[in-house]
Amino acid sequence: FRSHQFVTLPLYRIMDAVLLKEDEFNLEIIMAKTNIPKGKLVRKFGENIFGNPKYDNLLNKKPYTPGQHGPTRRRRLSNYGIQLKEKQKIKAMYGVLERQFRNYFKKADKMKGETGTNLLTLLERRLDNVVYRLGFASTRAQARQMVNHAHFLVNNRKCHYPSAFLNPGDVVQVRDKSKKLDIIMESMKRIKGDIDLSWLELDKSKMTGKFLEVPDREEMALTVNEQLVVELYSK
Repeated sequence: FRSHQFVTLPLYRIMDAVLLKEDEFNLEIIMAKTNIPKGKLVRKFGENIFGNPKYDNLLNKKPYTPGQHGPTRRRRLSNYGIQLKEKQKIKAMYGVLERQFRNYFKKADKMKGETGTNLLTLLERRLDNVVYRLGFASTRAQARQMVNHAHFLVNNRKCHYPSAFLNPGDVVQVRDKSKKLDIIMESMKRIKGDIDLSWLELDKSKMTGKFLEVPDREEMALTVNEQLVVELYSK
């Protein structure tokens, strides 16, 4: 290749790309292995992106990035670095890798409306996410594993694809053979009253949930800035 093609990049862009791309490579490995704890990711982003209360305690005890050198100041990032990190955070939250995430973005870009909102809508429509949102699993990673093991039916049909998109009116239910499993029973005990998401409906007694409608941005209850991802992919 011609080296002069790259000299126009500002130095801060090059440094951010080198450091964050290395982080992203490590992140891809962590996300691809379900047996690796998520504590490092929580500390990396400085917030509880998985929603598990135990990570709040972790952040209180260790409010600094992970590493062998102990407490260190968080490196100040350029705009490019902030955009790249936000993309990594969203990927980590939903447990998707780069190729799949980029495909979601391409699809969102072709849809009507704001691309960033469309991207989050596609992620929220995933079966594993809906299982998590309904309360059948404590985390999205657990929901993904439960779907992989075919513990759920969608419209009375077995579905073991975590990335399957749900449409308004679709019904998700626990299979009869799976209702007595400890992991399912524990999830049911955690559910207190009705869920506070207007786009989902839960019948705890029947262990079923219904996808009522595609959620608006305000109804997703997400602390992410999807516009940063749009700006990143638009470069």
